[in-house]
Amino acid sequence: MAPSPTGTPSDAELDETAIVARDLIRFDTSNYGEGRANGEREAAEYVEARLAALGLAPQLFEPEPRRTSVIARVPGRDSSKPALIVHGHLDVVPADARNWSVDPFAGEVRDGMLWGRGAVDMKDMDAMMLTALGDIIGSGSQPARDLVVAFFADEEAGGGAGSGWLVDHHPELFDGATEAISEVGGYSITVDGRRAYLLQTGEKSLLWVRLVAKGTAAHGSRLIRDNAITKLAEAVATLGRTEWPIRLTGTTRELLAEIAGVLGVDPEQVSPDELALATGSASGFITATLRTTTNPTLLTAGYKHNVIPDRAEALVDIRTLPGEEDAVLAEVRELVGDEVEVEIVHRDVGLEAATSGALVDAVKHTLGVHDPGAPVFPYLLSGGTDNKALSRLGIAGYGFAPLKLPEGLDFPAMFHGVDERVPLDALVFGRRVLRDLLLDY
Repeated sequence: MAPSPTGTPSDAELDETAIVARDLIRFDTSNYGEGRANGEREAAEYVEARLAALGLAPQLFEPEPRRTSVIARVPGRDSSKPALIVHGHLDVVPADARNWSVDPFAGEVRDGMLWGRGAVDMKDMDAMMLTALGDIIGSGSQPARDLVVAFFADEEAGGGAGSGWLVDHHPELFDGATEAISEVGGYSITVDGRRAYLLQTGEKSLLWVRLVAKGTAAHGSRLIRDNAITKLAEAVATLGRTEWPIRLTGTTRELLAEIAGVLGVDPEQVSPDELALATGSASGFITATLRTTTNPTLLTAGYKHNVIPDRAEALVDIRTLPGEEDAVLAEVRELVGDEVEVEIVHRDVGLEAATSGALVDAVKHTLGVHDPGAPVFPYLLSGGTDNKALSRLGIAGYGFAPLKLPEGLDFPAMFHGVDERVPLDALVFGRRVLRDLLLDY
């Protein structure tokens, strides 16, 4: 088919997955955190309509105005098997259009890619879920087991109005489920010229804290040593520059051993950081899983140039290894000193699921069919997902949003980054892999 005269592919030229992902990007579902969000309602209604068109009975849940999640159950061929949750989220982090080369909410297609906020986090997976289900149901078939498909609100602010609320108030929606798949895994990396895939089998713990410094309010011309901003700045710089020690979990030890095997080196003779760097752009995620990170993200203080404020605040995003939350929090308090208060804004658990078993085997087999010979490595995610909330129900969560990516694409930089984009052919690949996994597992 000849390309459209404008150079922009027409809908007839696009795979349905790209069309759905594009449509979802065009709903500005920006989530600013701390209760401020545009809301997911229109995107949720779009998803609801597509699920209903497949003959399913989706339910909408809205614990707060416009904070809307969609859940549907898909009968499987063998309902005696434990159900599988397949979930995505509909909200996105904000985007400053001044920094982008495209409108972040236009869903533009160019250069063989779909551009826009949510293209990889995670409206691509939302679209793959919908089209893979469409392929299965449209062919008159059923998934191998019952599925709970969920499109959550509020993931980008911790899930309090999304997965967390549903787990607390409607746990029956997930009855019979023992495992879940979602972001951030299944994408390809290149190690020593060889393509491999990362299966997310765990994620770091989350500690969002607010630092509060108090001082003396005064005229900006005075000599004031009790300055709240100065105290805060010292604490922020200390945390931001702290080099936390390397600590390996079972997941990261297994990952590093796999990388060393590809490189043909002894993992005991090469540093963890060196092995992580061998994964290329994926090291942007992997190096952060070898240690705690404490990243200052927001500062608030003052209201006029010549007024010294009596209060200054900063937000710090802390990610620890599973089980180290209390020890790290104690060390953070010691590092910032007695004159800076540490308030917990949001806290959530770290996770490590089994790196072997029937689901892992099914993922490896399915990827092997679509990309023969490519190994699959377990890894620990430096961020967090809605799997944290589901873990409260005893559900083991994995990250598997399959994408076959070109070697030069810095995929981790797409998450919350500028000019977020995903290759069109990767969306087609993901749709097919996800379809086959759900048909067979």
